[in-house]
Amino acid sequence: MRTTTLGRSGLEVSRIAFGTWQLGGDWGAFDEDTAAEAIRHARELGVNFFDTAQGYGFGKSEALLGKALRDELKRDRDSLVIATKGGIYPGEERSRDAGRKSLRSGVEESLRHLGLDHIDLYQVHWPDKDTPAEETASALQELVDEGKIRHAGVSNYDTRQLAAFDATRPVETLQPPYHLFRRAIEQDPMPYAREHNIGVLAYSALGSGLLTGALTPDSTFDSDDWRSQSSAFRGESLRRNLEVVDRLKEFAATKDLSVSQLAIAWVLAQPGVHVAIVGARKPKNISESLAAADVDLTAEDLAEIERRTADAIQVGGANPEGVA
Repeated sequence: MRTTTLGRSGLEVSRIAFGTWQLGGDWGAFDEDTAAEAIRHARELGVNFFDTAQGYGFGKSEALLGKALRDELKRDRDSLVIATKGGIYPGEERSRDAGRKSLRSGVEESLRHLGLDHIDLYQVHWPDKDTPAEETASALQELVDEGKIRHAGVSNYDTRQLAAFDATRPVETLQPPYHLFRRAIEQDPMPYAREHNIGVLAYSALGSGLLTGALTPDSTFDSDDWRSQSSAFRGESLRRNLEVVDRLKEFAATKDLSVSQLAIAWVLAQPGVHVAIVGARKPKNISESLAAADVDLTAEDLAEIERRTADAIQVGGANPEGVA
């Protein structure tokens, strides 16, 4: 597994991080023991970077991650980089709260769920317009000073929000959504992130399943799977983008890759992206995804991918208030 320095955080991490949104209850039912095996298998294959969030099942995902990695966390804590996120409360009247009290209590809860005495990277999950950036940034610095978190970053921020945070303390990392059908960050905030050496860990590299090659225009989702409410997974948008996936699948085959490996490799090839976050519930699925870290796409490959995705429909995703 290739590694990289995660921007100005200085953290040395695997180029693919194991993400755990799919283990928090927003993607339908799953077998927890098999999911724990997938986490441990990722570690066996060289992943040292694991990302979760308080909002993924209000601690359910964090607890499962901590349990799956418990033996190694006890044996060699410094070999693992554990990242989590806080500051959102889906379904509540105030769904975003990045204030001092909220972040402090969130860190304490995450430490309990994970079974840790410190978190390597703590991220504000979504920007909160009702809390001054100075308060959010200074609250995280206080938690760094106390040793409860080692590094501080943000997720889903734009350039203006990054700059406002930076005015109080450096934004060390940024976690944005990024895949072939969701490319808005290329205009904002990726240029700012590159200029300021902010470590970028991109989530949804596989488009929440759109780029796996497993979906058809008739695919449906359980009612407790957030995709059942998303416009990206039905109608003309789904049909058009799956046609694009078919074209990508043909190209991937010429390179002895699956379409999902091609999609992940494309994210990792983009300027300023340090890490792609990929999740799985089964060991066999994470094995295939991790192989993408060793794929080197040429300029010609990237140009061909651009050609084959030229008519793709850009899509949105989930947020604390609902689903686009």
